[in-house]
Amino acid sequence: MNPLTIENVIPDWAKELPVSITVTDRDANILYMNDKAAATFTKYGGEALIGNSLFDCHNASSAAIIRQLLENGSTNVYTIEKQGIRKLIWQSAWFSKGAIGGLVEISIVLPENMPHHIRG
Repeated sequence: MNPLTIENVIPDWAKELPVSITVTDRDANILYMNDKAAATFTKYGGEALIGNSLFDCHNASSAAIIRQLLENGSTNVYTIEKQGIRKLIWQSAWFSKGAIGGLVEISIVLPENMPHHIRG
């Protein structure tokens, strides 16, 4: 059986995907940032953030949410707007063999006039 490594958790297609993807371990240490995530956080160190803790760069309120996600294996989804750019933020625990392995954050820039469809 292969040991769990970032190489066998993150597929190659994620590297250049035009959304920001950050993955942490169970202790909230950053294991992986795709190209978009590294570019998004350039002013904070970009890829040099790998190995650092999310707790080092989040306020107390955000840190409490991170802890809850890691304890409960839950998901946190919301939208934000910064400098006129709207984003969907999706944060969730990831699992390996049923155990919480860490967190994934995916940040997607939302188009200004994004259609909304109700299907059913």
